[in-house]
Amino acid sequence: MMAFESHPHLRGSSISSSLPSIPGGKPAYSFHVSADGQMQPVPFPSDALVGAGIPRHARQLHTLAHGEVVCAVTISGSTQHVYTGGKGCVKVWDVGQPGAKTPVAQLDCLNRDNYIRSCKLLPDGRSLIVGGEASTLSIWDLAAPTPRIKAELTSSAPACYALAVSPDAKVCFSCCSDGNIVVWDLQNQTMVRQFQGHTDGASCIDISDYGTRLWTGGLDNTVRCWDLREGRQLQQHDFSSQIFSLGHCPNQDWLAVGMESSNVEILHVRKPEKYQLHLHESCVLSLKFASCGRWFVSTGKDNLLNAWRTPYGASIFQSKESSSVLSCDISGNNKYIVTGSGDKKATVYEVVY
Repeated sequence: MMAFESHPHLRGSSISSSLPSIPGGKPAYSFHVSADGQMQPVPFPSDALVGAGIPRHARQLHTLAHGEVVCAVTISGSTQHVYTGGKGCVKVWDVGQPGAKTPVAQLDCLNRDNYIRSCKLLPDGRSLIVGGEASTLSIWDLAAPTPRIKAELTSSAPACYALAVSPDAKVCFSCCSDGNIVVWDLQNQTMVRQFQGHTDGASCIDISDYGTRLWTGGLDNTVRCWDLREGRQLQQHDFSSQIFSLGHCPNQDWLAVGMESSNVEILHVRKPEKYQLHLHESCVLSLKFASCGRWFVSTGKDNLLNAWRTPYGASIFQSKESSSVLSCDISGNNKYIVTGSGDKKATVYEVVY
């Protein structure tokens, strides 16, 4: 179907560091912000878009007609199955086979009128944790002949906005609408700790440093870093906008943050340096790094899926969908991107290198 090659004129080293705009008349969209707040357009290196492991574009492979707004998506490690969370249920799709798609299973969770906001697979792919507009998280056994609920975890908060699972699969973290981050022991299905600090809903989460640090963003305009071994807050970054999405680079000290203001900001987590990226025209609703750490994607209320080079944000490709893009995931092998949309569907893209 559609392939997107958004900035072919950026390829190679045609960008002079003295130019405020890019050849071809496109204004600069990536800025380096120094420790003292000085903003400068970024001169992209010559290998920004042609390095090893950098995609060229993404091709639409499948449309999954979920039937409700898709607020959460995830793709299995085998890339065989995609899970789409909408109103009251998660649908399971087999994308390993060609042809038109109908769901192979439906997991009814929460109440029928409540939206699922996050679904996360455990690393072995045999369990799925689902959270949303309810005080209960449900854990599904996917290895059973038909998927079934094997546990429910109940917190005091009325809703869960985001979930993360530790690399060893022993604990799960839920970002609650009351601002707390609840830590769950998955073996005993008990709450073991709450991180308290956000003064409004905690909206997004990622784990870094081999599972020892947690990064959370909130509707209180802050990003916070938590030490999981010591159970305390290590850092706080204040912004002038609500935080809707974030991701920590898997192998470098960069944190990408998607803002309600339409900016994507890339913070260095150990020194006062950052990049600010301006290509979205509305709220940045979701964000995900490729497992190689060399690129990441963000999606927005402006119907856009943007792929960026880590950390300086050269635009690798751009895809325009027909509605707000609420959620995204990248397969572990970096070959597929899945998005969930306000158009009541999910889209599977093949990443073309």
